[in-house]
Amino acid sequence: MAQNIYDTPEFFQGYSGLARSVHGLDGAPEWPAIRALLPDLAGRHIVDLGCGFGWFARWARSQGAASVLGLDLSENMLARARAETSDPAVRYERADLETLDLPREAFDFAYSSLAFHYVADFGRLAATIFRALKPGSQLVFSIEHPIYMAPAQPGWLTKDGQRSWPVDHYAVEGERRTDWFAKGVLKYHRRLATTLNALIDAGFSVRRLVEWSPTPQQLHAQPALADEMERPMMAIIAAQK
Repeated sequence: MAQNIYDTPEFFQGYSGLARSVHGLDGAPEWPAIRALLPDLAGRHIVDLGCGFGWFARWARSQGAASVLGLDLSENMLARARAETSDPAVRYERADLETLDLPREAFDFAYSSLAFHYVADFGRLAATIFRALKPGSQLVFSIEHPIYMAPAQPGWLTKDGQRSWPVDHYAVEGERRTDWFAKGVLKYHRRLATTLNALIDAGFSVRRLVEWSPTPQQLHAQPALADEMERPMMAIIAAQK
């Protein structure tokens, strides 16, 4: 079973204060880049893997999706999602992505935001998603970029007034534990090639890879995003069955 850090009170309190938690998709600076990769959602049956507070599920319905199934391991996340959703076409269920089972060819689109790096066996998950999608359907997801995740001790290094991001242990895949709102948050580092090859091995065609960085307009509006120009924090991937 995956670590359920989002049901830890101190972690959930900290996470709930993030801009993306307060403002939803508009509070996520990578959202415009993700949206550019999305197909027309009208009439589609969608599964949202790691749905969190349900922001994407509700947005997808506003775009005409026929139904959305939101899955998450966290009871805290699901309770908030249900409280903020009054739409019978959107339902939420508790599920562990490590052991996920989905009905075959039941969905027209699969989505995930910053959840897959918590999964140890991504190959199994990719195969599960592939089987659950109808032919021609797409998967779009974001993950923490492996350059961001690789260091044994992530954080900026400063020498002679210059900052740099360590990229040690890049080829050493597996567990990474970080302190973020709570101690010992467990994630799994994979090389970018490992993630892409897992998708290909599952049967997907990789359509697009975006190593996200802010636009000049975003940098002007949010100067704190300048860090994201120094090293990629997220990768956004679109694949098709």
